[in-house]
Amino acid sequence: MNRFASSLRLVACLLALAYCAAASAQLTPGKDYRLINPAQPTDSGKRVEVLEFFWYGCPHCSNLQAPLRAWLKGKPADVEFRRVPAVLGDSWLPLTQSYYALDAMGMVEKLHYDVFAAIHQQKLRLTDSRVMFDWVAKHGVDRQKFADTYNSFGVKSRASRSIEMTRNYDIPGTPALAVDGKYLLSPSMTLRSDNSVDYERFFRVLDRVIAMARRERAGKK
Repeated sequence: MNRFASSLRLVACLLALAYCAAASAQLTPGKDYRLINPAQPTDSGKRVEVLEFFWYGCPHCSNLQAPLRAWLKGKPADVEFRRVPAVLGDSWLPLTQSYYALDAMGMVEKLHYDVFAAIHQQKLRLTDSRVMFDWVAKHGVDRQKFADTYNSFGVKSRASRSIEMTRNYDIPGTPALAVDGKYLLSPSMTLRSDNSVDYERFFRVLDRVIAMARRERAGKK
């Protein structure tokens, strides 16, 4: 009886693997994801890298945050997630510097979602650095220290790196998620008939692309 039960479990596992392989095979380049050409180097070591290219001023990026936050709570252990503020124009730089200033001060996890809310719900002009400095001060951050960090060489260097990455990854718009330097996905690729985003489908595709990248890494060993 135990041997029979073990055989059933083995069959179930094989069927599950076959299903996952079939699901991944159904992904269509150009429809479900876009190839990044040339592929970009990663900084995640043995882990699969997922980069979120975003801009605080982008309403679509704001809409993505709640489902992305839910996905991050259960993301695979072998996935390393990082945020990259994209720069598609000079007007994007102030909020890019704001992100890196918050990051340098260890305040991203505390205030990241609040920045989106301030811009898109409270309609604050945080692209104006003075408004941004006043806003962080109201949230318990030393105003002068934040201003100095915002204008620092380190933050401006990281903003320049964002410009370079936005260009190298050929980011057409935000939000966009890059997987292992090879694949680019956007919620706009999973629109329903009414043009609303099917976030459930988007994250299913993301999981499948991650699985594809994982298999490619295993095949290199």
